[in-house]
Amino acid sequence: MILTEKEIYENIKSQLQSSAEIKRKIKEKCSESIFMAARKMTESLQKGGKIFLCGNGGSAADSQHIAAELLVRLNFERDALAAIALTTDTSILTASANDYDFGKIFVRQLQGLAKPGDLLIAISTSGNSGNVIQAVEHCQQNNIQTVGLTGKDGGKLAGLADLVITVPSQNVQRIQEGHITIGHILCDIVEKNLFA
Repeated sequence: MILTEKEIYENIKSQLQSSAEIKRKIKEKCSESIFMAARKMTESLQKGGKIFLCGNGGSAADSQHIAAELLVRLNFERDALAAIALTTDTSILTASANDYDFGKIFVRQLQGLAKPGDLLIAISTSGNSGNVIQAVEHCQQNNIQTVGLTGKDGGKLAGLADLVITVPSQNVQRIQEGHITIGHILCDIVEKNLFA
């Protein structure tokens, strides 16, 4: 059944209203966690650390997006910041999944690239993505800080990461929209802290 013109406009308004409402809830419930995450990121970079990011599906895209904002630039010309999305190299991802296990695709990269003082931003809308959880567990065992971006009830990630920002929604679309908004805020704060 094709939607009528009126139904389409109502859908558009409803979706935008829903998205705006989640942003208001993020402001109310997550501002302190966002502040703390920005501080952890700034401190890691100031001490020569790197920011790693991982996630699956839309969260993989968010990982790449946030890494690009940090490494290239967000608001103004400045030096590059060390940020790496662990979701981008198809040869590494497929070799690791084939030779070991899909659950280890991020861990294997962290074993080769990360060191104490670095920071991992682990993104999972449910908080239960197995390979993201394993990445966080690896970081905990190796003195690498972790920030979780999640939604719903936070899932397993909420009990594992050093700091968790949980978008207050059950809707995956709204959670993902919240994650990229939070990512932009984090990048903006870090960029201004280090270069403004």
